[in-house]
Amino acid sequence: MPRASRFVALSAAALLTAGLAACSTPSGDDAASTDGDTITIEHALGTSEVPANPERVATVAWANQEVPLALGVVPVGMAAANFGDDDGDGVLPWVTEKLEELGAETPVLFDETDGIDFEAVADTNPDVILAAYSGLTQEDYDTLSEIAPVVAYPETAWGTSWRDMISFNAAGMGMADEGEALIADLEKEIADTAAKHPSLEGTTAMFLTHVDTADLSEVSFYTTHDTRTMFFEDLGLTFPKSLVTASATTDKFALTQSAEQADAFDDVQIIVTYGGDELVTALEGDPLLSQMPAVASGSIVSLPGTSPLGTAANPTPLSISWILDDYVTLLAEAADKAQ
Repeated sequence: MPRASRFVALSAAALLTAGLAACSTPSGDDAASTDGDTITIEHALGTSEVPANPERVATVAWANQEVPLALGVVPVGMAAANFGDDDGDGVLPWVTEKLEELGAETPVLFDETDGIDFEAVADTNPDVILAAYSGLTQEDYDTLSEIAPVVAYPETAWGTSWRDMISFNAAGMGMADEGEALIADLEKEIADTAAKHPSLEGTTAMFLTHVDTADLSEVSFYTTHDTRTMFFEDLGLTFPKSLVTASATTDKFALTQSAEQADAFDDVQIIVTYGGDELVTALEGDPLLSQMPAVASGSIVSLPGTSPLGTAANPTPLSISWILDDYVTLLAEAADKAQ
């Protein structure tokens, strides 16, 4: 049956497969097994049987296309960038550079402004759909599974580390070994770069989400489950106890707290957030938030949220190398102020 037809109506077999929920969520290596012809991958939304050597790879959701590209495979379709796309072409600069390096045209871009474009994905006739870093719902997963086998996230929606993004997506392409080699290369690059800035080691940091300068009565922040904060540990930074405590009671990637309770974060030495000088001025002028040690010392890294620099604070396989030096330098400057 053509994939376009299979997309229209869910089969009973697909429903059974999609309904299989993994009892646990193992790491990338342990989640995949093969019998030679197919690869079985367990993830948070079920168990997928993927062809051992898929030829047509599609990706949905943020950044998953970077795994096949980093491994030399050009997807037949991928999500258009809807954040940090400074030239409006739907492709982030590090992806553009990789496509040029591979001598490839831009793949079909899926517009995900209003969610997954299932028809567009089906039209690319994929053998596998990679979505290890995503927020797929069970319904999304079930529908995509009628198009092709889907590699979903291992544990939490939008909570997949860059390592697991590579491990799971690479396994879904039959390139697990190549994925592990890519992880090792990036780990060395990160470690070598962080070692140039010893002030980062042990400094506590938190990442505020987009702050409304017109209303500072409350602030939102990324928990320890978010990939932006996870990346701090790769760079030698430390989670403050206040952030660990706040994150312990939830699996959400962000929380909100009243500014009146800002003193709870008196163990935060660095704040990273999205914004510009106006935001820093607002934080420093607020009678409550200005008492936070990171604000008082000026240890604020304000990233332009609409530019590639801001986007790359959320580490992905290709963006890490592209932005690492600049990002780490900004963090180190803030750490120096906090000493």
